[in-house]
Amino acid sequence: MANILFIVPYPHGRAPSQRFRFEQYLDELINHGHSYKIAPFLNEATWAILYKPGQTARKAWGILAGMWHRFLLLFAASNYDFVFIHREAAPIGPPIFEWIIAKVLLKKIIYDFDDAIWLANTSEANKLAGGLKWHHKVASICKWAHKISSGNAYLAGYARQFNPRAVVNPTTIDTERLHNQVRDQTAPGRLVIGWTGTHSTLKYLEQVAPVLAKLEAEGLEFEFRVISNQPPTLPLRSLVFLPWRKDTEIADLLGFHVGLMPLENDAWAMGKCAFKALQYMALGIPALVSPIGMNTEVVQQGINGFVCTTLADWEAALRLLLDEAGLRQRLGQAARATVEQRYSVQSNTANFLGLFQ
Repeated sequence: MANILFIVPYPHGRAPSQRFRFEQYLDELINHGHSYKIAPFLNEATWAILYKPGQTARKAWGILAGMWHRFLLLFAASNYDFVFIHREAAPIGPPIFEWIIAKVLLKKIIYDFDDAIWLANTSEANKLAGGLKWHHKVASICKWAHKISSGNAYLAGYARQFNPRAVVNPTTIDTERLHNQVRDQTAPGRLVIGWTGTHSTLKYLEQVAPVLAKLEAEGLEFEFRVISNQPPTLPLRSLVFLPWRKDTEIADLLGFHVGLMPLENDAWAMGKCAFKALQYMALGIPALVSPIGMNTEVVQQGINGFVCTTLADWEAALRLLLDEAGLRQRLGQAARATVEQRYSVQSNTANFLGLFQ
């Protein structure tokens, strides 16, 4: 049985990438006789201000504290059989900690990432820190890793340039303990077109804004509900902003009748793991997605959602779904089944546990 050290960027239970990539498997690790420790880089205080503008001194102090704790962690790393590194050991500088763990301490690294993190993609709130990041360290960590846990085939393909031991470990949904309800599409009430995500992906909504504005101008009755950590700046009468809260996450998503996931056709978007679509689909909500990356693997045209290439596609799909509750119900049921069969914690547990064999 393995003793596992999780080296992660964020405090436990806070960040979606950690919650849905490995934290929801922690009970399974215990059930199979493993033990673990989670070592976040950021403390709670720094996490609370990380994506807010300003407060540079407090952020810098939090980064320095994280670097000190990473140094101290090296003295304990020898006690573990595997070291699971999510994204990176430290958000700035070269991969010094990873090199010591792999080459000096000779530990087996499981390297996990769910974005194209070898590309620069820094938020406006953290431009200064962005200049200190070392994006090309991803290739080096891949070379040193015992195994690489990649969120989709595109990411795994990148990793295999440096290490053949890369496996696809999709970002999954717990359909039994979290996303365990299904939207009744036939219930009365105002129709809601929804989107959820962080501030970094709000920009993608600009693609579909003209379609929503056109439907508004024609007098169609609907609400465009955005759940995020920051409000969008879109000139839409139908727009309703709902701050993301962990304790109401599922209830808020269940208010959607249709879920949107637009993306730009670029290298960064190719690394996306269709997580928004999977969240909608797990709750019986049809997803409308751009034909980018993993989206076309998850969404089957006219079966569990719609793949929209042009503005005309987005408009046609929205008109159809807003008008036909029966179609929403059928697509939503098929969407739920897709997640249960291929992208749920339950269907992927053996794959995840296999990382530590």
